[in-house]
Amino acid sequence: RFAMSNFSRRRFLGGALTALPFGLTGSLVPKNLTAANVAGQADMLIVGKILTMNSYTPVAEAMTILGDRVQAIGSLEEVMPFVGASTERIDVRDHTVTPGFIDSHSHPLFAEEAVGVNVNLPRIEDVKQALARQALKTPPGHWVRGVMYDDTKFTDERALNKDDIDDAVKNHPVFVAHRGGHTAVVNSKAIEMAGLTIDSPDPFGGRFFRENGEFTGKVAEHAMDVFFKVGTWPIMDRNLRQEAARISSKNMAATGLTSTTDAFGNKDDLIAYQDARRNGELSFRISFMPGGNSKVYSGLKEAGIGSGFGDEMIRIGAVKFSADGSASERTMSMSTPYKGKPHDFGILTMTQEEIFEAVEDAVAHDFRVGIHANGDIAIDMVLNAYEKVLKNHRGVNPRHRIEHCSLVNDEILTRIKAAGVIPTPFYTYVYYHGNKWVDYGYDKMENMFAHKSFLDAGIPVAPASDYTPGPYEPMMAIQSMVTRKDVRGREWGPSQKISVSDAMRICTIHGAYASFEENIKGSLVAGKLADFVILEKDPNEVNPDEIVNIKVLKTVLGGKTTFES
Repeated sequence: RFAMSNFSRRRFLGGALTALPFGLTGSLVPKNLTAANVAGQADMLIVGKILTMNSYTPVAEAMTILGDRVQAIGSLEEVMPFVGASTERIDVRDHTVTPGFIDSHSHPLFAEEAVGVNVNLPRIEDVKQALARQALKTPPGHWVRGVMYDDTKFTDERALNKDDIDDAVKNHPVFVAHRGGHTAVVNSKAIEMAGLTIDSPDPFGGRFFRENGEFTGKVAEHAMDVFFKVGTWPIMDRNLRQEAARISSKNMAATGLTSTTDAFGNKDDLIAYQDARRNGELSFRISFMPGGNSKVYSGLKEAGIGSGFGDEMIRIGAVKFSADGSASERTMSMSTPYKGKPHDFGILTMTQEEIFEAVEDAVAHDFRVGIHANGDIAIDMVLNAYEKVLKNHRGVNPRHRIEHCSLVNDEILTRIKAAGVIPTPFYTYVYYHGNKWVDYGYDKMENMFAHKSFLDAGIPVAPASDYTPGPYEPMMAIQSMVTRKDVRGREWGPSQKISVSDAMRICTIHGAYASFEENIKGSLVAGKLADFVILEKDPNEVNPDEIVNIKVLKTVLGGKTTFES
């Protein structure tokens, strides 16, 4: 039998106002919260400290679940009328309950470890051995693929290069993809098969890196394209993709994620999510952002299907384009150069005219738009297009997005706010990728991944891991945004530190707002989806440098457990 606690007793059954980001009006309150939503005996009763993310009643004592919805939430006394003999009772008064966490930008199926070898290893020698073993299993003329490569994580304190790979694999083409997705390292056999010479020009939006008159093996952005046209690439079949969706969603659920976003999906990805769901194997809700040049995007347009189509498990989101390079791979397009590289301003991968055309076509086909733009130059170009298409817009704010939106200034912030655009800056990057920020410098980092600047400007900034480039763990994300410290304890951009409560709102209700789903998830309110997490400890009450160590004890999606420790 549960004992009563000293929580304030405030009723918010039914039509309680949802916690909304920064100045948004009550018109977004759910309209379906009636007595019918809370009638009947509860399936589950949770008693403990419940952080609702509802600003009107931020902490509750008890919550009942009926089917896939929150039935009632408030004091224990208030919810007990819904509890019956068959109700499952969960006492978590020593722990903390939060809404399920949301990731507004990731690539759940990007790693493709089923057809490549994971080279996220401590030493370059380890990578060479792993590639050599993979080559022994690979037919002649077929590519050897390395995945999850990170140039700043080796104990050797240098990046992988062509000569390293040549030492290990001479007779197969090798493509070692950076976990960021914007660069790779290839061997001499790959360069030979692609027909490149040292005099081959860089393509628009790409670069073949050279030193002392030779290729280093590093290739960036559209320079990678030439390799995809030669040799035989490994293929993931439908069964493997379904299994990848199962594993990825299971792993994400273990960290407390209940919703994520595939931010550059193709037809096979969409099929994989559908197959996993059909077999009861999909452990997250997915906002599917089709790639702008993909067959699935063309097919959706032809079928008259735009953003918002789908249901609470799989829904079509914004279409995704990419305008510049990577923050973690130091290729994003900036108005000022990289530190120590006075002639390197990054890489643009779209022209202004291409961005205009892409946005106008998407809007004409009822799509919201999300464009990858890291540097301030690319962000300016994307905003130009959004402002143009919004000039004669009438009706609800379409919430176009700037994916990553890494380097900002006061003018950019003002324009984003005025256009109602959603920025999705990386939320684990400061903590995880510390060594990379040396190339930007401490001053520039005061304006990168600028969560505080967005909040101060009244912009509902969204949560984004960009997995595989960045880890997706919400506890790491909260610590990263709160402390602005990397794994070694170095501070990067301390002026951008935010509170734990703000970081948690970003990872919940702001994530729901970014996908137009704040009426059904993102906070624990009667009538919303029963997506919640039980944490070992309250992130507000631990040393900020130890938030990353908080354990996830249970993850629940629509009233069903997807993870339990």
